[in-house]
Amino acid sequence: MNTEYRKPLPGTASPGTPVDYFDARAAVEDIAPGAYAGLPYTSRVLAENLVRRCPPDQLRDSLVQLIERRRDLDFPWYPARVVCHDILGQTALVDLAGLRDAIAERGGDPAKVNPVVPTQLIVDHSLAVEHAGFDKDAFAKNRAIEERRNEDRFHFIDWTRQAFENIDVIPPGNGIMHQINLERMSPVIESRADEKGHQVAFPDTLVGTDSHTPHVDALGVIAVGVGGLEAESVMLGRASYMRLPDIIGVRLTGRPQPGITATDIVLALTEFLRAEKVVSSYLEFFGEGAASLTLGDRATISNMTPEYGATAAMFYIDQQTLDYLTLTGREPESIALVERYARETGLWADESGHIEGAVEYERELTFDLSSVVRTLAGPSNPHSRVPTSELAARGISGVIEHEQDEDGRDLMPDGAVIIAAITSCTNTSNPRNVIAAGLLARRANALGLTRKPWVKTSLAPGSKAVQLYLEEAELLPELEQLGFGIVGFACTTCNGMSGALDPVIQQEIVERDLYSTAVLSGNRNFDGRIHPYAKQAFLASPPLVVAYAIAGTIRFDIEKDVLGHAPDGSPIMLKDLWPSDEEIDAIVGSSVKPDHFRQVYIPMFEARQDRDDTTSPLYDWREMSTYIRRPPYWEGGLASAPTLKGMRALAVLGDNITTDHLSPSNAIMASSAAGEYLAAMGLPEED
Repeated sequence: MNTEYRKPLPGTASPGTPVDYFDARAAVEDIAPGAYAGLPYTSRVLAENLVRRCPPDQLRDSLVQLIERRRDLDFPWYPARVVCHDILGQTALVDLAGLRDAIAERGGDPAKVNPVVPTQLIVDHSLAVEHAGFDKDAFAKNRAIEERRNEDRFHFIDWTRQAFENIDVIPPGNGIMHQINLERMSPVIESRADEKGHQVAFPDTLVGTDSHTPHVDALGVIAVGVGGLEAESVMLGRASYMRLPDIIGVRLTGRPQPGITATDIVLALTEFLRAEKVVSSYLEFFGEGAASLTLGDRATISNMTPEYGATAAMFYIDQQTLDYLTLTGREPESIALVERYARETGLWADESGHIEGAVEYERELTFDLSSVVRTLAGPSNPHSRVPTSELAARGISGVIEHEQDEDGRDLMPDGAVIIAAITSCTNTSNPRNVIAAGLLARRANALGLTRKPWVKTSLAPGSKAVQLYLEEAELLPELEQLGFGIVGFACTTCNGMSGALDPVIQQEIVERDLYSTAVLSGNRNFDGRIHPYAKQAFLASPPLVVAYAIAGTIRFDIEKDVLGHAPDGSPIMLKDLWPSDEEIDAIVGSSVKPDHFRQVYIPMFEARQDRDDTTSPLYDWREMSTYIRRPPYWEGGLASAPTLKGMRALAVLGDNITTDHLSPSNAIMASSAAGEYLAAMGLPEED
């Protein structure tokens, strides 16, 4: 941590607990007076990171990249955290466990091998929906299967929780990494003690081992998905070197029409942004339309960043951010710090959705929220948007077969929906979407509608808080009645973990060569991803998922066809079931409470502190394991110092080349003189 530009943060001083910050504005203004006011939000956060952490001799040149929008120099970025799901996170920890063995064999202390950067691992990618939501014991049964199938992996992960410092492990059965990150793990503005015990405030930033890590960008937190190797490198304290990305401003205008969900908005945005070619860009949503969106709605948009091809999808910090932090049970002192820091550093947006200054984007797009209509995406891609009013015109809906077998049993029709799943952090982190599904289910139950028997239904929230507020609203029993009972708190159907079908249904699909489909509130629907027997899949809002479970086939024109008949014989259509915005907001206001999140997360995060001091710092590798094995690259020839013989210089680079940002192998190639390197290794030049 640097010292220049470090100052007391105004408004935070109290006896014994002063808070400092790094004044990126001053650093930028010293180079180019007036430049800070024109920087995008992303550049302001990156500038702070540079001022606080960049080697002083590189600071000016690095800041110039941001100020002048140049892309001719790599500059360092030091994320504050690393967040992993169990698959890739476990791989990184196996590496560290193997390194501990190698250190111990050479007489070192293996317990000193730990991540430098705080690392959070959430076990959320291992549960399959083997038992559907119409089984009242589905959650317990699915968890038992998960534990049995993953015993080998979970044994290792549990050891890491006890053995490593600076790693927090959230065990299986607690939720999806992105939703937990949004609802609890991100403070938005960090406050950590330096080496002298003095508090320093700075923006939360992170990398995560999943493409949907930008979910938490909705809070104004730079969070990007990376591969396991890059996450491991950051975990060990190395900078993530980058060049200034394309930062595109997306001005949101208007307000959503009545009855339009955040899912409809993000599917429309995905189509729009793919067409605008925003691949690898950092997007910043701003304007009055952005200011009107709840944090849950913003998170739905940020979550689908990889689907429209961007790297990040940022929203500014504003009153909606503070309201969400309050709703999810954050401490008042933490919330106050977020506001004070954001206002002081120009990260705060006013009611018009703009931050301080005249931000200059190299490219700006405009999207009108009032243009969004009720929407599906499919049949194969998340950007293939289909307004529900155009299902027939697009050839998706059509004539519905009503065939029966010789026993009078209804046969599955063409386009049968065999999976209807309310799943994924995209939607279950948004209370409005989940409540809307519950209200539609309540109306359907009151009118006597039921799911079709061939539809495998499920509800897999990304957080246990969802269960608590659905119970508070008395909507969970309504969803259960239609087959949408809770099957797990994990990444399930959207990740392809939809589980086995009923053998009878599977046999009928095969024997009749039936075109069968899935409808889910997820973010991806590529052919074959959701289930091998669901030939294609459609993305939809949670209430639409419930409606399609009742319809039973994608050939149903969801806006125009009759879902059933009321006891008085009158036809029931989607508009008769769809809840009003006022009704949704009233239930959210009365039933989604901070105490729900505290009940879930305080015990969860207190439990992670319980460590067993008797745990060995070395893992007891299981010889019979086919999954968790000691890394071979810490053994044999690869573990010994390389012998360099017969080398000759291919090129000599200029003496002013810096190699601090390169890996050891690349740094060797970029050394200013081969002889200088050989001498440093103690080798004669002739070798």
